[in-house]
Amino acid sequence: MQSTRITAVRHGETDWNQSGRIQGHTDVLLNARGMWQARQVACALQDEAFDALYSSDLQRAWQTAQSLGEQIRHAPVPQPALRERAFGVLEGHTATQIAEQFPDIALPWQQRDLHFTPEHGESLLDLHERVLQGVAHLAQAHVDAHIVLVTHGGVLDILYRHATGQGLDAPRTWTIENASIHRFLWSPDAFTLLAWGDIAHLEDGPATLALDEGIA
Repeated sequence: MQSTRITAVRHGETDWNQSGRIQGHTDVLLNARGMWQARQVACALQDEAFDALYSSDLQRAWQTAQSLGEQIRHAPVPQPALRERAFGVLEGHTATQIAEQFPDIALPWQQRDLHFTPEHGESLLDLHERVLQGVAHLAQAHVDAHIVLVTHGGVLDILYRHATGQGLDAPRTWTIENASIHRFLWSPDAFTLLAWGDIAHLEDGPATLALDEGIA
């Protein structure tokens, strides 16, 4: 049976990750710890054989992919289908701020209403269709090969739900850490989860890194 191995990586940390602000399509750069994480995930995967490297074109993913590409000797190829969900007017806000400033839309957002679409954003159904179509297209282009995707938490959440049969509106009970590694197997008839949430390469790292340490 034809199949494609997929290794998927979440981008490193940003300041907005640290402060709990929704990023969506806002193009936030990695912070010092995020740059360290990007190098760590690159080291963790440097001995694996990959046939292609694709990345979201948002900078936090692109920076992570560039670090990885230097180690695995593949230049990242931008893929807008791997972008985070667009949250429109909610971007830049924390959950507390959304409850205070957007009370009419806070509940459908928190309850994962499939049809809820923030102004200038996209719904969960839109995200689901974009991600699955995009990943299937890449997998079909690399049958019997191994590809790596650098992407975002919302995209990985869609892939996890698709592989495990979880509904889009089910509460998330699994973690998606920055710079975590996840493994899937794609075939025309199935999408299988092989491994989830590997962060062993991050275990010895500091909790925070100062910008003047030469890491940013």
